[in-house]
Amino acid sequence: MYFNKAIIIGNLTRDPEMRALPSGIQVASFSVATNRVWKDKNGAKQESVDYHNVVVFGRQAEIAAQYLKKGASVLVEGRMQTRSWDDKGSGEKKYRTEIVADRVQFGPRQGGASSGASPAGAGASAPAAGKSEKPDKGAKATGGKDVPEAIEYPEEEINAEDIPF
Repeated sequence: MYFNKAIIIGNLTRDPEMRALPSGIQVASFSVATNRVWKDKNGAKQESVDYHNVVVFGRQAEIAAQYLKKGASVLVEGRMQTRSWDDKGSGEKKYRTEIVADRVQFGPRQGGASSGASPAGAGASAPAAGKSEKPDKGAKATGGKDVPEAIEYPEEEINAEDIPF
């Protein structure tokens, strides 16, 4: 049995380049940097960076080209492939090893995960004290959409000694 599977998690070193095959299939190519950190025999911290060429086809290529940018975190699953061609200028044989991606998954955004959640979160947490004097405050924060009633918590203080564990 043979097995050819590559899984890498790293950051893009350049924006994806989009092109189309003569058949019309979309192809995106980009490069991902991965690093490895270890301690040598003297206990000194060492670091090594590897660069991986990635090629993705079809709809995933379109999505990758649209949303991925240089520096973005990405997980790539696919297979290793080495292709060769004759250079037109020098006539010598050229080789390129790349990962042909089956799956591309975006990593966390650099700006943080709370970029789109703050307006709704602010509107929903305002009436949480149990006094909903302005019920449309949450609706305005979410662009006019109806917001479900907030959970009303008791106003009494929680005593740590009352917790059973």
